[in-house]
Amino acid sequence: MSTELGLRESKKQETRQLISDCATRLFIEQGFEQTTIAEIAAAARVAKKTVTNYFPRKEDLALDHHEAFTQSLAAAVADRAPGEGPLAALGRAFHATLVGHSPVAGFTGPEFARMVADSPTLSARLRELHDQREEALAAALASVTPDTAPAIAPRAAAALIAASDRLLFRRIQELTLAGRTDDEIEAVLTPEANHAHALLTAALGDYPTTPAAP
Repeated sequence: MSTELGLRESKKQETRQLISDCATRLFIEQGFEQTTIAEIAAAARVAKKTVTNYFPRKEDLALDHHEAFTQSLAAAVADRAPGEGPLAALGRAFHATLVGHSPVAGFTGPEFARMVADSPTLSARLRELHDQREEALAAALASVTPDTAPAIAPRAAAALIAASDRLLFRRIQELTLAGRTDDEIEAVLTPEANHAHALLTAALGDYPTTPAAP
């Protein structure tokens, strides 16, 4: 039974990836707004209903890493090492995505970056995802903030951190569209990210001061 379930889940993942790959190819070739769900279904050789079952929103066909993206900052706080401050953990996590040229940090390649920039729908959805990312971070910070802190403290800290994160994401996209390679972008962003982190540290210190659970 477990083998059968494993094969079924593997097949679902393969189908989902096939649909996503076909959609991305068509979006880049034709533009996001110009591409229909019917065309994506035909390219993937599945029914339209199958496409919408896997991707209820058309935007999610293009931004299919949205769940990892919106939860990444909160996850860095939740998974930090014992005694490590949230800000230090966030800085370490960003550096890892920078070195890894991760799509979560904004490394998407020039064709994909241009597709998003040229689409009002995708640009608006990306702003929504940044907002959701900030909200998830605020919730993660609230869970470790002392009761003696002002009620607004987690949201204020999340707003500052998320603003810095959005700026770094945009910088990676800007440099990508300017034709810079991923290695060149990493070289440019490393000191810029360090500068942004220093500003956050000056503003927030090691907020909050409670250590992580062992």
